[in-house]
Amino acid sequence: MSSIYILGIETSCDETAVAVCKDGVMLSNIIASQTIHQKYGGVVPELAGRMHIEYIVPTVTQALKEAHCTVQELSAIAYTNGPGLIGSLLVGSEFAKSLSLTLNTPLIAVNHLESHIMANLIDSPKPSFPFLCLTVSGGHTLLTKVLGPLDYEILGRTHDDAVGEAFDKTAKLLGFAYPGGPLIDKCAQGGNPHAFIFPKPKIEGLDFSFSGVKTAVLYFLQKNTLQDTQFIETHKADICASIQYTLIAILLDKLEKAVALTNIKEVCIAGGVSANSGLRKALTNKGIEKKWHTYYPKMEYCTDNAAMVAIYGYYQYLSGRYSTLTTPCFPTGKL
Repeated sequence: MSSIYILGIETSCDETAVAVCKDGVMLSNIIASQTIHQKYGGVVPELAGRMHIEYIVPTVTQALKEAHCTVQELSAIAYTNGPGLIGSLLVGSEFAKSLSLTLNTPLIAVNHLESHIMANLIDSPKPSFPFLCLTVSGGHTLLTKVLGPLDYEILGRTHDDAVGEAFDKTAKLLGFAYPGGPLIDKCAQGGNPHAFIFPKPKIEGLDFSFSGVKTAVLYFLQKNTLQDTQFIETHKADICASIQYTLIAILLDKLEKAVALTNIKEVCIAGGVSANSGLRKALTNKGIEKKWHTYYPKMEYCTDNAAMVAIYGYYQYLSGRYSTLTTPCFPTGKL
């Protein structure tokens, strides 16, 4: 039986990413980052789309070269078709469709959120099915029960802001550059997580809410800076540690409830916020305390990347789940 080579393309936001996997083993994972957005304090959709056009061909070329693979060897082309920025999605989609048509190679549309979950299946150790996965990023917070590579059930989702958005927006209040989430994580390592108390939302079931925490931080900073203009600079590490502690506590509380409800002790995290050192440490400690088996992707597979698209495309290929040249992109959507 011939080897299965999958080309994965990810352009849902501001990362132009391309990967190649062979029989489920990753051979390359190239990411071209767009630093231009930093000076605007967030991603500018039109600029993101333009940069994808500039980066897509050299990134594909580099990924194939590193994998020692030619386009003629490709078994299928997987690409992200949503959710994401529509202009960015269309660049990856149209490139993938053009290449598929030229090579007469199967095309596989991949859901961005589902591919984040599947990032946990790229390298060992891998969770056993069924497992719980908490997907946490700048745009999404989602808790799922995963029964198989293509079979899952939604247990909870955010009512408002995603946890990554809460990190970034509170970071902006503290004067950090974009993206601020990683900077809060770094600063928090030198602070006291119990220095300041922020309220946790009372949301029933397994759903999440983070807008209240963001608002509480805003009012807290406004009040204290009126009394002391140097308050933020003087207490920045403690403020960051307290914000991070609160957001992580909300996440782990829901995870603990999900484990109790399902009796599943295989527990994963995924998405950009799964790179947060505080969350990884807290999950590990909670796993030891509760006797869970805990997993998180390598750092390179946490933020937007094409390896997760390629691995999910691989499982879809095995199941014969292909898309067509008329499969649309969707900028928003829920699992």
